[in-house]
Order: sequence, then structure tokens, then C-alpha cells
Amino acid sequence: MILAAVIAAFVFGMTGNMQTQKNVAITGGINSTGHAVFTVQGGADLGSVNYINYMVDNNEIGKIFENATVGQENGTGEAVNGKHVKLIGYFNDGSQQILFDRQF
Repeated sequence: MILAAVIAAFVFGMTGNMQTQKNVAITGGINSTGHAVFTVQGGADLGSVNYINYMVDNNEIGKIFENATVGQENGTGEAVNGKHVKLIGYFNDGSQQILFDRQF
């Protein structure tokens, strides 16, 4: 039964909208002034990232990394204690993906 469903999905093109997950690693923490600080750790898809924007409490602020490289660090221009911060990667194939998502 399950095998028939899988075959039918491929035959009828039901898997055509699936998007592959990108592999980019970023770590983040908060410094003594309450600003978030991020470090690019690497990943197989790092070379295909055009830029990375950051959001605070679902408001997109702007670019935090452009042409990111391993070991590069950058921080937010505002204190983020008690706020929800996301980093969104924009890739050269037109896709975008959340790379970091944390409540500070």
C-alpha cells in the first residue's frame, strides 16, 4: 500500500514542489551590552549564499552578512535581550532559508 502511494506520487508529479534543505551553520550568542553576535561556521552551501538578513521580533532589519566566509563575525545594531532573532539566508538559486532562530 505504501509502495503504491510512493510510486503514484512520482508518476503524477506530486513531489515536484519539494525544496532541498541548504547546509549553512551559524552560531550566535549575546554579549555584555545585550547585542547578538553571530559567527559563520561553514557548511556545504555557504558559497551559494548571496547575503544573510536578520529579523528581530518578525521585523526584517537588514543585511548582517554579505558574501559570508567561515569565521566571519557580526552583530546586531540593537540590544536583543528578550527578543526573537532570526537569520535568513538568500541563495543564488533564488531560494531563502532560516539559518538561525532563537529567543534571547
